[in-house]
Amino acid sequence: MKVNRKMVLMSLVMALVLTMLAGCSGSGAGKEDNQLVIGIDDKFAPMGFRDENNEIVGFDIDYAKAAAEKMGMEATFQPIDWSAKESELNSGRIDLIWNGYTITEERKGKVLFTKPYLKNSQVVVTLADSEITQLSDLAGKTVGLQALSSAADALDAAPIKSEIKTISEFPDNVLALTDLKTKRLDAVVIDEVVARYYMAKEEGTFKLLDESLAPEEYGIGVKKGNEELLNKLQKALDELNQDGTASEISKKWFGEDKVLK
Repeated sequence: MKVNRKMVLMSLVMALVLTMLAGCSGSGAGKEDNQLVIGIDDKFAPMGFRDENNEIVGFDIDYAKAAAEKMGMEATFQPIDWSAKESELNSGRIDLIWNGYTITEERKGKVLFTKPYLKNSQVVVTLADSEITQLSDLAGKTVGLQALSSAADALDAAPIKSEIKTISEFPDNVLALTDLKTKRLDAVVIDEVVARYYMAKEEGTFKLLDESLAPEEYGIGVKKGNEELLNKLQKALDELNQDGTASEISKKWFGEDKVLK
């Protein structure tokens, strides 16, 4: 029987390619099944940020790890451009938006939300020696905030906005507060939980106005259409509330139990 060497070689090559594809498919599927990729802003203390060792830490980080464990999954944290968070989610590059993500009607049109897990509000921070004491004092001043954040939404809805001289947008809150300390800004609109963290860390540097701009609640964003993941996550969060884990994590980061039940 005459053997066609060309055909034999082609068969061997095809078999090798199929074997490699099967191997890649097997390892990839296992990783995807167990990995929960969470999009975060890694400069959003105390919710999610980098410590002095460049490790990602925070309330939301511990909370997410505990929830992932309940789900039989492993949490992986992916720092993202916060202004593109919904695009990152909808593209499939991340599974969840989880880092002080405020629930709004506009965002409900873009993502699925868990039940609220933490109350917050948008507040105004100034330097401790500033003459600004109330919202009306922002007239003619320069105000900073994080771009495409709920701080921007809150200021948009505030009557004082039309009287502010300049509104400067920053990629993150740390840069905004840095410009406040160097007096390039007169005030910063920011999440209360973040403001209080930095006020405690840099005692005597900042002060908080008594008036807040808007109360709000944090939730976790899931891609539209993925109710299965949403329900699995919510079940894990409910269990963390029931067994006291959520309370312990809150006390670690806030000194009290602030988690909504």
